[in-house]
Order: sequence, then C-alpha cells, then structure tokens
Amino acid sequence: MNFDQLFADFSKSTVLIVGDVMLDTYWWGQVDRISPEAPVPIVALNKKELRVGGAANVALNTASLGASTAIISVIGKDADGDQLLSMLKAHRIDVDSIISSPKRLTTNKMRVMSRNQQMMRLDAEITSDIDNELEDQLISSILNYIDAKNPQVLIFEDYNKGVLTKKVIEAVTAICLEKRIITAVDPKRNNFLAYKNVTLFKPNLKEVKEGLHILIDQVNGESLNAIHNALRKELNHLISFITLSEKGVYYQTGDEMAIIPTHIRNIADVSGAGDTVIAVASLVYASTGNMLLAAEMANIAGGLVCEEVGTAAINKQKLLAECKLLLSHKV
Repeated sequence: MNFDQLFADFSKSTVLIVGDVMLDTYWWGQVDRISPEAPVPIVALNKKELRVGGAANVALNTASLGASTAIISVIGKDADGDQLLSMLKAHRIDVDSIISSPKRLTTNKMRVMSRNQQMMRLDAEITSDIDNELEDQLISSILNYIDAKNPQVLIFEDYNKGVLTKKVIEAVTAICLEKRIITAVDPKRNNFLAYKNVTLFKPNLKEVKEGLHILIDQVNGESLNAIHNALRKELNHLISFITLSEKGVYYQTGDEMAIIPTHIRNIADVSGAGDTVIAVASLVYASTGNMLLAAEMANIAGGLVCEEVGTAAINKQKLLAECKLLLSHKV
C-alpha cells in the first residue's frame, strides 16, 4: 500500500455528515480548597476553550484528512449556534445547508476541568425529535446537496439529540441507495435498529448489547460473528464494524472478518474517539473499498486521539506516519 498516495487521494473525496452537532466548552482551572458552603471543590477558572463536538467533530476529522466535507443538521438560532458555524467555516467545512431554527437550542456540553480531569459537566440542549416541518426541511436540504455535489459517502452521526428521526433516516438512506452512495452509521440507542440497508454500521460493544438486548460472556470471533448475523437480520446492512474499547475493533462483511487489537497508547481522554473512528473508516473504505485497511487505520486513529485531552481531530501527518510504521508490513 502506498500510504502517501492514499492520503493524497483523500482530497478527491466528498463527504457529507448528517446528524447532531454540538459545542464542547471547556473551563480550565485549579482546585486548591473545598467550598465552605457545601462539600464540593472550588475551581478557580483561568481558561475557556471551545471545540466542536458530535457530528461536527466527525466533519472536522474528515476535513483534517483533506476530504471536501459538508455537514447538515438543525441547530438553534442562538449565540452558540453562531459560534459553532464560525468554527466549522474556519476549517473550510461547508455549512450552507445547516438549518438554524428558533424552535431548537444548540447543544453545548460545558465541562469544568482541573489537572486534566473532568470535575463537572453541564449540558444545555433540547433532545426531543425535530417536528414534521423541520424534518421535511432537513430532508430537502440533504437531497439538494446530494443532487448538487454527489458525495462518495454519507455519514449518519447520531447522538440522540433529535435531528435523526426515523423519517429522516429512511428518506436519506433510500436516496443514497438509489444513487449508490456509501452510507456509514455511528448509532445511538433510540434509533439503533432504524438504519436499515446502510453500508457500514459502527456501534460500540455496549451499544450492541443494549440495541439487541443480548448478554455476551466472552468477546471472541464466535460471539462477534453471532452479533453480526443478528444485526444483519435486523438491518440488512453490508458491514458490521464494532469498536471493542481496549480490545480493539471487529469488522465483518460476508465471510470476511477480523478482530484488530489496539496499539499500546498513553490514554488521556476517550472523548470523541468514536467520531474519529467512523470518519477514518468511512473515508478509507470510500477511497479503497478495502474494509480490512479501513478498520486497521481507524483503529490507529482512534488510539491517537485518545492521547489528547478533550475532543480532538486526527492529525493527518501523525496518522500517516503511524500507518507507515504499523501497517506497511501488513498490506
């Protein structure tokens, strides 16, 4: 595999991400004493940092790898929404089709941090499903973008914030099937079994257990093959790609399957790792059609971003170097 050429070719790909976007706000400070008012630590704040999260972080990852990236979602008509749009534009991500609605609130997850540890998280959000009017508006925006840009891959990024309803999922999947666009899904519990006929389905092991209502005694090839078959029966998808936390990742398509172990890392924070994994796997698969390679590279990328505190996009040059180091003898 010529990894230099593969990474250069990412710039030829167009990726559309659809799903729940959010702001990640980090308040950094020091803890030196306990409050006299209640048994809680006092955090003396000294720095505020804003990052994009959810589907926006997936877009940041594909854009960081050089792909032409667009994102479509529904946000609030508020200051947090304006901030989010500004940050995405700064990374050359197409936000022209994002819908700003006075009916919604832009999700903002505010974390209070001290010594690289999270002390508290405050969530400002609306998680109920978008109404019929917004559903129709969202579907129209997605279809118009597909007609105009013909993306190679569409990624559903679901965080249970109400943007991806069953109606939206079904309508968008149908048009992608018609136009032979690869569809990849990072699911959550509410709509876990709604993503029928997609190309790549990427839950983590906990989500699979909850979504299929099953218990697993041992994580091995036999149990994961059974999971793939159970998912296929429900979803009729092509590829199962299951993240296994410290055990690595598993993929299966037809009779082709593999458990890919993690590479040893100094883990600082797992926030946003799933966003990076789905972004890299989708882009590599869309570029090569090679799911083993996509799984190997996504596994490396997920580990790399876990070395950073907070949500962080993959560094293209660092990923390239790691792929050459760890995969050149394999592919």
